[in-house]
Amino acid sequence: MSPVKRQYDATARRARAQKTYDHVVSTAGELFLARGFSATTVSEVVSSCGLSAEYVYKRFGSKAGLVRAVVARALEGEGPVSAETRSDALESADPMTLVEGWGRLVAEVAPRVAPVLLLLRAAAAQDPNLATLADDLDESRRVRMAHNALRLADGGHLRAGTDIEEATDVLWSLSSPELYDLLVVRSGWSPADYGDFVARGIAGELLGP
Repeated sequence: MSPVKRQYDATARRARAQKTYDHVVSTAGELFLARGFSATTVSEVVSSCGLSAEYVYKRFGSKAGLVRAVVARALEGEGPVSAETRSDALESADPMTLVEGWGRLVAEVAPRVAPVLLLLRAAAAQDPNLATLADDLDESRRVRMAHNALRLADGGHLRAGTDIEEATDVLWSLSSPELYDLLVVRSGWSPADYGDFVARGIAGELLGP
């Protein structure tokens, strides 16, 4: 009788791969913020993780791809459920509940992602690849804000005379890393106060009557 073949269990392998991925992204983020994008090489990132540069190019495609992964991780916020998923799950029947929820999520995510985006925008002036990435990420944020604007419109919450494009502009501006930099980094506001300001700004500019 032929021996029964055991089914390969890839769970442990996937867990190790995810742990390695997380370590590389975390290390890259720390090095980028400490030294800047231009001064931080792929070799330095992988060396700090005990890996070869081949890992980054195979897993992320390029240094710009690694930067994109750092931003994506920052946008997830805290905990096992991403900020975007939690945003989509917010109750939308009451506009103030929705807007205040967005304010709390902005306060959670901005300290993680805004410094990276600001650093990226500064480095983009010398690196065309990073410039393209910065533009792509900016456009992705705008698309997300258009989604949020549509939620307000679908719920009948937008002030009369305000269209989706204008609402998108307001949400895009209030979620910008530049606003976080002005209020939190330069003016010393707490992230919570910043989040409250964003919520009040959305309510004041966009909500009815």
